[in-house]
This record gives sequence, C-alpha cells and structure tokens, in this order.
Amino acid sequence: MKQTSQASRGFMIALTATVIWSTTGILISYISKTYSLPSLVLAFWRDLFVSFGMVVGLLLFSRARFQLDRKHWGFMVMYGLTLAIFNSMWTFSVQYNGAAVATVMAFSSPAMTAILSKIVFKEHFSKIKIVSILLSLGGIVLVSGAYDPAVWNLNPLGIIFGLISGLMFAIYNLEGKHASDTNIDSWTALLYSFAFATVFLLFFNLGNDLLITGKAPFADMLWLGNSIPGWGLLFFLGVAPTLGGFGLYTLSIRYLSPTTSNLIATLEPAFTAIWAYFLLNEILTGMQLIGGMLVLTGVILLRFGER
Repeated sequence: MKQTSQASRGFMIALTATVIWSTTGILISYISKTYSLPSLVLAFWRDLFVSFGMVVGLLLFSRARFQLDRKHWGFMVMYGLTLAIFNSMWTFSVQYNGAAVATVMAFSSPAMTAILSKIVFKEHFSKIKIVSILLSLGGIVLVSGAYDPAVWNLNPLGIIFGLISGLMFAIYNLEGKHASDTNIDSWTALLYSFAFATVFLLFFNLGNDLLITGKAPFADMLWLGNSIPGWGLLFFLGVAPTLGGFGLYTLSIRYLSPTTSNLIATLEPAFTAIWAYFLLNEILTGMQLIGGMLVLTGVILLRFGER
C-alpha cells in the first residue's frame, strides 16, 4: 500500500512538472508576438532570470551546492555554451514554427541522443532503438513539412532551427550524462550551465548587433522598456517553467524510476499542443498530428529500450 501511495505521488509530481514545462513554448511565442522581443534578447533574459532564481534558491536552502571542483570548470564552460546555443535555437524555432511544432521538433533529441551515444560512447543499438529512431525522425519530417519542397521555400529557417534545437539538446543531454558520471550535483550543474549560458548569450547579442543588424552594442537589451507586464512574463518564463519544472521532475525520481518519469515527460508536446490551441489558436494539421504521434511513439519505445 505504501509503495502504491508513493508511486501515485511520484506520478502526480512528474505530471505537474510536465504540464509546467509545456508552457515554455507558449510563453516564448506570446512574448515574441506581443512585444516583438528579439529572440536572442529573450533567450538572454530568460537564462539570466533562471540563474538568478538558482542563486536565490541555493542561498536559502543549500549553499554547499555552490562548490565546484576546479577540474570541472572547463567542462561547465562548454556545458554553458551548448545550453546557450540550444536556448537560442529553441527560441528561434518557436518564433518561426509556433510553440506546438517547435516542441515536437525538439523531441527529436532522444533519437539524436541515441545516435550520438552510438558514436561517442559506442553504445549498442538494439532493434527497438533502431525502430524508435526511425519513427522519431520520420515523425519530425511530417511535423516540419520537410517532405514538401514548397515548405523549404516558405519556411526553411523554421526547419533548420527546429532540427538544430533537437541536436543541441541531445548534446546537452550527453553532457548531463557526463556531469552525472563525474559526480557533479545536478543543481550545481544547472546553476553554472545557465550562468555560463547567460554570459555567452550576452556575447551572442553583442555579435548580432555589431555584425548582423548594425545597431549600437546592446541596443535592444532593454527592449521592453517600462512594460511591467512584459518584464513580469519574462521573469515568470525564466523562473517557473524551468526551475519549477526541473525541480518537480527531480523530486518525482525519488518516488519513481527515471524511466517512468521520462515516459511521463514525453507528454510535453501533447500538453503544449493543447495550450497552443486554446491560448494561441495554433492548430496542427492532420499530417503534423500523425508526425507528432510517430515522434511520441518513438520516444516511448526508446525509453523502454533503455529500460
């Protein structure tokens, strides 16, 4: 009876984490459309607010997690760079594809992670992994519309940003595995990866101003001006979906196996699609729905294959 109660608690916690996570694309899409906030500026402030929330949280509850061995600093810099690129590509993907499609395309990351694990860690490919990878990648083609040459003319950047976001999240996952293998605390890794990502995004914005837009350095950093609702939404985006979702997800693993928690997390695209329909009037086409189901099926098969 006690085990059943703990499992039920873990399920509800993981489900809540997934629902919170699923609002990320919705908030990014709404802020981008409502305030026309440049994507790199949005990514910078989001990561900065996440870092701020982490610092406050650890100061209050666990100051020991600020400690990091000197030998890990070089790795954390690379970890932060990967996160900065991923967050940039993810924000661009939401802008060009919409929240629902961008979220499904980002879920190509488990298939890409499996492929990279094969290359980097020489992991064995079972038949179920091969099938799951083919399903996921086939689903991404349908969701993005990459099978239609006309889409490459109308929205080539959407497809490219979506695929790169999946690839970078896969690399981020592998780096997370390395962090775990080297006994770096997950909260410590989260803090410093977002802190370094914030620094890199600051330089990304500077480079964009100087080399692409021709604007004065950091001209758009205070784009929202005195808009209290805009800053409030941006702060909420940084603190609630990321820290709230990650914290609850980590807590769920106390009651469930990581595989079970991961399976529950695969519901994120479905929740995002529901949010997008009601809040943003985004409607997936029949082909995109089929593609999304293929991606989810592939991810679920992959989780069982890992199990």
